[in-house]
Amino acid sequence: MTEFLAERVVRAHAKINLVLRVLAREANGYHGIETVLQRLALHDVVRVKLGGHARTLSCSGSAMPSEGLGNEQDNLAWRAAEAYAHEISWDVDWQIGIDKRIPVGGGLGGGSADAAAVLRAMEAMSPTPLGASALLSLAGTLGADVPFCMTGAHLALAWGRGDRVFALPALPRMAVTLITFADGVSTARAYAELARRRANNEHIGALGAHAYATNAFGSWESVCRLATNDFESVVAGFHPGVAATLSQVRAAADQVTQAGVPAIGMMSGSGATCVVVHPESVPVDLPGIDPRTITRTATTS
Repeated sequence: MTEFLAERVVRAHAKINLVLRVLAREANGYHGIETVLQRLALHDVVRVKLGGHARTLSCSGSAMPSEGLGNEQDNLAWRAAEAYAHEISWDVDWQIGIDKRIPVGGGLGGGSADAAAVLRAMEAMSPTPLGASALLSLAGTLGADVPFCMTGAHLALAWGRGDRVFALPALPRMAVTLITFADGVSTARAYAELARRRANNEHIGALGAHAYATNAFGSWESVCRLATNDFESVVAGFHPGVAATLSQVRAAADQVTQAGVPAIGMMSGSGATCVVVHPESVPVDLPGIDPRTITRTATTS
């Protein structure tokens, strides 16, 4: 019988980007970003067991693509466990199980949330915990959204490579309607296409940092005025589903705002998920959208 040293179960929450501006490419080849991230109630469930006699990762659940997730050692959750163990020179085996509920490749940060959940679980069971600051630095080496997912913040401004995170006061709960696609978007492809179009002198977003007022994200009304995503026109250029759906989510949001309440219709992250953020008391109408592609959730607050 396999014996385990310890076990933790952690929720891994999805996110949406309410603002996503891609800045100029830096000398190291990476683009800086400026983003406002909102945590969602939608989440994966990550179980980490320590001990046993092997390192394994298994994924299942309603959001699993039919083709699976590929090599387990390429999975961000695996890489998070490996990075943590290496950081503290910890010779331990693990078994990671993920119940996938967040759509894959949709710009909702599911992989990043899973990685952050693994880091939190490992830290809780570690013989020599890293501490909050070092753990956040380690998260920053794994991906742009991992530090935000690590913080547990409901709303935050992030910049640099996403590794600099400033938590903002939580806003009141809003309903979130997600339209997802079977074919996601590779973040690498989205960045490459954006860079190509900018090299061809196509104007896609401002390349410099933006100065925000101190109360810029203090209300949904203000956030709605600032909401933008530099990847929208880029992804719509090669993803027919996004091209067709963006106009519909924007129209749905406009219909809500005309009633005098805040709403946002946009794409999240590097896509492909399209999003309507709206008050829970005001349902959105999405005629022509396949109901099977719609997921209802809410912001956390």
